[in-house]
Order: sequence, then structure tokens, then C-alpha cells
Amino acid sequence: MTEQEKFKKIREELKQSFLERGDLIDGALSALLASHHILIIGPPGTAKSMLADEICRRIEGANYFQWLLTRFSTPEEVFGAVSLKALEQDEYRRVTAHKLPEAHIAFLDEIFKANSSILNAILTLINERLFHNGKEIAPVPLLTLFGASNELPEDDELMAVYDRFLLRFVVNYITEDFRFLRMLEVPLQTERTTIDLEELRKMQVQAAAVKVPGYIYRSIADIRRELGKKNIIASDRRYRQSLSLLQAHAYLGGEVEVKEKDLFFLEHVLWRDPGEQPQVRATIRELLLGYEEEVKELLYESREIRDSALRPWESSDDRSRALIEVHTKLRNILGKVEQIREKAARLGRSVDRVEAVKEEIEDIQKQMLEKF
Repeated sequence: MTEQEKFKKIREELKQSFLERGDLIDGALSALLASHHILIIGPPGTAKSMLADEICRRIEGANYFQWLLTRFSTPEEVFGAVSLKALEQDEYRRVTAHKLPEAHIAFLDEIFKANSSILNAILTLINERLFHNGKEIAPVPLLTLFGASNELPEDDELMAVYDRFLLRFVVNYITEDFRFLRMLEVPLQTERTTIDLEELRKMQVQAAAVKVPGYIYRSIADIRRELGKKNIIASDRRYRQSLSLLQAHAYLGGEVEVKEKDLFFLEHVLWRDPGEQPQVRATIRELLLGYEEEVKELLYESREIRDSALRPWESSDDRSRALIEVHTKLRNILGKVEQIREKAARLGRSVDRVEAVKEEIEDIQKQMLEKF
């Protein structure tokens, strides 16, 4: 089994265990491949930390660190105690064993309740993958940091940390009864598909090599423009980082290049407040599927015109005039469909649906011509 096949199996196993968490699981695995961080907003008991821990268990040799932060938390709790031996040599250094600086995957609960001394060190650690330990500036092995909170930060001081979480998810308790029952009935997993760190690094390289076609860049620019009209503004850095996330998401789906469907995942990237997420989702959907909706409406219109023309007429002259009018209307509709097809092709989007609609309308036109 290849490492990609193993990763796919891990994805399937996680979705069996964590119900109604499909997007979050895809986000976590994509973040792992692209070395990004995730913020999960939701009440206690929604399996936030359990998912992070479970993902780490799937990576042989990976270290996991988890901590609940409060305003009384100290740097020692997160980064390690000060080394007494180092102090004897007039050196200030922390013993980082089993703490955040040595973790590959970390989960920090209530991250926005930490004090500024902890947050500043976390910011450097997640930004640059570096930890300032006394005189030494040491690289850290951190792959992904999961931050969790029951609420969004309100203090401007916290916004710098908030912005470093490329992916943001709002979770709640299981809503569907049948899934809730499944959750109660599903036994705890005793066997897990695993990969090692070397296999993960290999997949990270492969994900980074996924092609980004030109039309994807143009579509992202379109999304940015339309969201700007709604005063939903994301930083240039966030848009830039989203490219590697899209590559990872495409790789996760077994693709060799980023597809238009991957752009829908940006709904978890481009909002600042959860209230903006529905608008982000609707904007992306309208931009990417708008032309499909347009040709679908033209198809419905063509069918209505056909059905109207085929009803009984009082005289053959009335019927002939109706059929001539139908032919004119269908010709105009086909002209509109062709314009939509050309625009979609120019933007690099799939025209399969447009072609199918065009063929059906041409068949309707042919049927009408045969009625003369």
C-alpha cells in the first residue's frame, strides 16, 4: 500500500469515527500536508482535542502536546521549566522535553485566554517554526497546531495570533439523530492505519508539486473582488497561503492539479467572523456555479417553449406561426448558451454541463423543425 493509499484510508477511518466532521477532517489532513494551522470554535465535548490526538496517533514517531490555557498559565507549563543546571552556568534555558517546542502536533485549548508572554512565544513558534531558548534559536518540528476556543478574540492584541490560523471551523454537537445513534454504537477503534514521519514528508513534497492552473488564480481573484464588495476582507498573506492548502486538498482527493471544486474549501479560510461564512460560501458558489445555473434556466425555458407549442391549436395557421416563433426563440437561446460556453471556456472552467444543455436544446429545436 502506497503512502497516499494509507492516507486515504486514514481519512476514511476518521470520518467513520468523527461523524458530521467531514470538512474538519479534510481540513486537518490538508493542513498537515501543507503545514498550516487550524482554529476550531465550539463548545466543550465536540471532540476537538480527540481529533487532534487521533491524527497524531496515526503518525508513527510524532510527538503530541495538549494543554488547556488560562490567564494564569505560565510559560513553564507550555514551553518547559527553566534548567537549573543551565542557571549554574549563568545561562537561561528551558528543558523542553514533552512540551510544545518538541511537538509535531499540538492542541492548545482556550488559546485566546493565554497571557501575552505565552502568546508572543507561540506566535514566533507557529509563524517561523522557531523557539527562542536562551541564547539558542532552535527549529521546532511542529507540523500543525490545533487551537480551540469557545469564543472569538475581541482584544486587538490577540488578532495577530487569530490571523495565523489559516483554517477556521465552527463545530457543534451532532445534529442528526441517526448519526447520534451511530456515534453511540460505534466501538472504539483498536486498529489504526498509520504512516511514519518520512512518508508524511514525502507526501508533503508531492502535495506541493500539485499543479495550479491559471484559471484557478483568476477564480481566486474573482472571489476576492466579490467578497470585497461585501466588505469581507482577507489579507494578501491569507490568499497566498491558501494556494498550498488548495494543492494539499487536491492531493487529498487524488488529483494531480487543483480543480475548481477545491475552491469551495476556501469557505473555511476567508471569513473573520463566523457570521461571514454563509456569505463566503454563497459568493464562491455563485461565482463557480453561476453559469451552470444560468444554462439550466435556459434549458427550462426551452422546454416550456416546446410544451407550449405542442398544445392543440385552433387552426393550422396558428400552429405554423407558433412553430416559427418557437424556432426564433430557441435560436436566440442557443446564442446565449454559446456565449456562456465561450465565457466558461475562457475562464478555464468545465463546459461539459453547458455542452450537454446545448445538445438538449438543439434536439428540441430539431423536433420543432420536424413539426413543420
